[in-house]
Amino acid sequence: MDNKIYIIWIGWIGISWIARYYLYKWRDVYGSDKVWSELIENLKKEWANIIIWENSNRIEDIFFKWNKKLVVYTEAVPKNQIELKKARELKIQTKTYPESLAEIVNKKKLITVAWTHGKSTTSSMISIILKNSKDWVNALVWSLLKEFDNKNTFFSNSNYFVLEACEYKRSFLKYNPIVTVIINIDLDHLDYYKDLEDYINAFKQHIDNVIPWGFVIINWEDKNCKKLIWLRKDINYIEVFEDSFVYNNKALKFPNIKLKIPGNHILFDAKLSYVLSYMIWIKNEDILKTLNIYNWIWRRMETIWYTGNNNILMSDYWHHPKEIKLTLEALKNKYLNKKILTIFQPHQYNRTLELLDDFKNSFSNTDKLIIPNIYESRDSKEDKKRINSEKLVKLINHKNKQNWKWLENTLNLINKYDKENPDSSIILLLWAWNIDNLRYKIKTV
Repeated sequence: MDNKIYIIWIGWIGISWIARYYLYKWRDVYGSDKVWSELIENLKKEWANIIIWENSNRIEDIFFKWNKKLVVYTEAVPKNQIELKKARELKIQTKTYPESLAEIVNKKKLITVAWTHGKSTTSSMISIILKNSKDWVNALVWSLLKEFDNKNTFFSNSNYFVLEACEYKRSFLKYNPIVTVIINIDLDHLDYYKDLEDYINAFKQHIDNVIPWGFVIINWEDKNCKKLIWLRKDINYIEVFEDSFVYNNKALKFPNIKLKIPGNHILFDAKLSYVLSYMIWIKNEDILKTLNIYNWIWRRMETIWYTGNNNILMSDYWHHPKEIKLTLEALKNKYLNKKILTIFQPHQYNRTLELLDDFKNSFSNTDKLIIPNIYESRDSKEDKKRINSEKLVKLINHKNKQNWKWLENTLNLINKYDKENPDSSIILLLWAWNIDNLRYKIKTV
């Protein structure tokens, strides 16, 4: 195993797992990222040596005279990133995050959670159920769990590994699961995929990687999931419906699951978790005990705290139009007497353009909408000319909306709203990048 590891963009939630794995194995971990985050701060406390921004000289200095060395990077890192370029010039081994992860997880009984929406919720539910069982688990979830000591990872001697598997650039094709769970397929990542057919084909290829006589747990009611059914005769398909599932040719009704988190889409995630746990012989009462106390994970309808004027401050990572619509609908149905102020930070100019028609009608269940900026990642100059936050706000169908440039201006507006509307509202940070850092600046009780 490599003795020294350098991770580029180490603060991304998925690749941070690689850092924690090597720290768990007592290796020296170094890294860099573009912006500070609490996740980076916690990695530094766990003895990762991290800088903000990039420095190619570090690559040479750190790896001098070491034979076993590795540079890991996310597939979103540009090819001309100076640390990555330096590593290749020095002929240091480089691997993408999925390549590095595959070497670890494919040695286990791998369970992948792979679809467009809801991966983190479902993979966290499955991981916690397994952790609470006699089987235990190794897990990588793209969120932070209080059950994992507020980390996105859990390590044990278990043969099971639960992995939230990302489809971006077909990265999930590196994995060979014994079980994969697929609940929905809605076109996304249009900076890479050509169209819906190309996107669905990636999921077909993922099913091709399921080991012989393995399992695909699939939503029989999703029109795009139906295109994946019976592609192979040497694996088992488990049909999941709203109220039941079919396993070993038997139709089984779901028990009564009482979640603390609102939303039928979250309840369906819990049902999928139930199916997986039932398959591997976890007792019914143990599954329900965990699901019924399942509360929150970081960035998924997370209640952060109460503001200084007794409004509820929440954070949610959903950034696809369908996810946004479902989240706001769930909050409106649960908090009937509350107004909702949504601060939405879109992720990528390209994605915003491609999904623009869907964004137009996603915010009907918020009372007020603020869009401070679009987060730039992998975007071309042409995309940035075609769309910006001001144009997006004009196109969205909502009567109370604002383009409020940049974070400090937005912070002032949030604090002003909080003061003028005490004990009345949910203030929702709906985001894909650094807007969540506002949580540390919003006035609290």
